[in-house]
Amino acid sequence: MAHLLHIDSSIQGDRSVSRKLTARAAAAWRTAHPAGTVTYRDLGSNPLPHLDTAGGLAGTVPPEQHTPDQAASWALTEQLVNEIKQATTLLLGLPLYNFGAPSSVKTWVDRLIALGLSIDPETRTGLLGGRDFVVLAARGGGYGAGNPREGWDHAEPWLPHALASTGLEPRFITAELTLATSNPAMAELIPLAEQSLAEAERTIDGLWTPVSAVA
Repeated sequence: MAHLLHIDSSIQGDRSVSRKLTARAAAAWRTAHPAGTVTYRDLGSNPLPHLDTAGGLAGTVPPEQHTPDQAASWALTEQLVNEIKQATTLLLGLPLYNFGAPSSVKTWVDRLIALGLSIDPETRTGLLGGRDFVVLAARGGGYGAGNPREGWDHAEPWLPHALASTGLEPRFITAELTLATSNPAMAELIPLAEQSLAEAERTIDGLWTPVSAVA
C-alpha cells in the first residue's frame, strides 16, 4: 500500500513557505493515492535530541551492552529508520537557515546513518533506496548562477551527500527570494519571487497522476 512520510522542519509556523509547499504536495499525493496512509513528523515543533556523549555511540556498541541512554537512543534511531522503510514516498520541507539546513534536519540525518538499519553492515550498501524522496526547499534570497551569493546555499548540495550511504536520493523543488515581500530592500524582486513560487507550485501539482485521471 502507498504510504507517505511527511516531514516539516521550519520554525516559522503559518508564515513558512516550505510548510505551505509540503502541505500542497501532501494534498496532491493524497488525491493521487486515495487509499494511501500518511505519517507526519514535525522537526520544527518537536526536534529530535542531538546525538550526545551519553547515547550517541549506541551504533558502535552491541545492543546487549547498551547503557540505558544508548538503548533509548538506538530505539529512536530504529523508529526513524522504520518510518522511512514503511514509506513509498517521502516529503521533506527544507528551509535555508544561515546558508545551511536547520539543525533539526541535520540531527534527523545523523540518526539515519545507522549500520545494520539503513546501511548493510557487510556490503555497506544503502538499505533505504527505491523510494520517491521529494524535498520542498525554500530560501529567502537568490543563490543561483550569476547572483552575488551564488553557491551560498549549502543545504541543497549537502543533503544528497549526507544521505548517500543510505540509498536515499532526494530531488528538489525550490522556491527562492521568499523574503522579498517582507524585506523592503528586496521589493524590486517580488515579481521574481512570485514567479519562483508559482513554478514550484506547478511542479508540485504535476508530481503524481490522480487515480481518477488514469484511463
